[in-house]
Amino acid sequence: MNWLKIFGQTEDGSTERLVQYSFLYFAMYVIYTMMTKRMQLAYGVDGTVFTVYNTMGGMLICVLVVLIFKWYKFKSSNYIKFLGINMPKEFLYIIPSGICTAVVIPTTTLMYTLPISVMVAMVIMRASIIIISRIIDQIQIWQGILKKKVFWEENVGALFAVLALSVQLFVKVNTSEGFKLEFFKVNPGDFDFLKNVAAMTILSFYLTAYSIRLYIMNYYKNTRPKGAIYDTKGFFAIEQIASTLFIVIVGVVYYYSANVDISLPNYTKTFAYQFKNSFDNVPDKWAMIIGSGIPFGIAAFFSVFLFMFKGRTATFAGLVNRVTSLVAGTASTIFLWLFFDMKKPKNEDWSALLLIFVAIYFMSLAEKRRACELIANKEIGSTSVDCK
Repeated sequence: MNWLKIFGQTEDGSTERLVQYSFLYFAMYVIYTMMTKRMQLAYGVDGTVFTVYNTMGGMLICVLVVLIFKWYKFKSSNYIKFLGINMPKEFLYIIPSGICTAVVIPTTTLMYTLPISVMVAMVIMRASIIIISRIIDQIQIWQGILKKKVFWEENVGALFAVLALSVQLFVKVNTSEGFKLEFFKVNPGDFDFLKNVAAMTILSFYLTAYSIRLYIMNYYKNTRPKGAIYDTKGFFAIEQIASTLFIVIVGVVYYYSANVDISLPNYTKTFAYQFKNSFDNVPDKWAMIIGSGIPFGIAAFFSVFLFMFKGRTATFAGLVNRVTSLVAGTASTIFLWLFFDMKKPKNEDWSALLLIFVAIYFMSLAEKRRACELIANKEIGSTSVDCK
């Protein structure tokens, strides 16, 4: 591949465009993670208060971009009458996808406030997307929606990515006395959430909403006739507008209807109290916290573009998305350690990163096969990928 080409204009669906999106997603994720950790330490604001204002920043930048650049003018060749309005037929499932996004955002936050370790929560959320993406491919193959084959290299890459996540959770690498592996290292209480009704309900909502959203994304991608309009920016715009409106409405209703029982000994730790307190006692640095969410909002563009990348299976696209965020998370930890004297990466992080690079190797093999397939079918033009 001509690596210089990825820094210029690239063709939609090409390997160069895929690398561009991955790099930009990686960069924004690293910036966001570093800013979040540094600001939480500098201003002493964390938990629900920080998340509320940080999320505002991310949502605000997404809505501003789609309005300023008019991405909301969704391009379609199939219109229908709905409640007397002439609208693209795709809105019938893109708007529900936006509502699912609105469910994913708060449930992601709530996952970190429940009786569940942060590491367990991260592994569940990241690994589930990889597994769900593979299941969606199989379902859409059975339905005749997906005409492409999932390459064995994609399956192997997904396996190594899940192994990398498992290493962070179940394996401890001890180098103090030589090289020693300790398996099934689980802290007491890490899995108590399995017996907690609230935790399992929130996890179920998260997984269900993300599954529906990913199915819809791939339904849109895989049902485009050859030569039809494929408007990922328009999809993102309508999804984000629907998501933002839904979150604002639900947030306002929840603020005025949530009951905080101050007679409880730990009422200040409840989500209802912390959410309402975020608005009743606005932090002094609210503008800075909102600003810290902007890189996350920008990352959201490329996250969606990767999930919906032209010509790729859900398995591959989901894998690229999650692997990129995994590497970005480790990279931000390394940068914070080297330049800001924060906690250094654990041995397990390095081991997981090694497995991730193995996954990336198999992903590169799959991408070469897919790019050559797309070129042969004239779905994309020729790229710098060697198909000989």
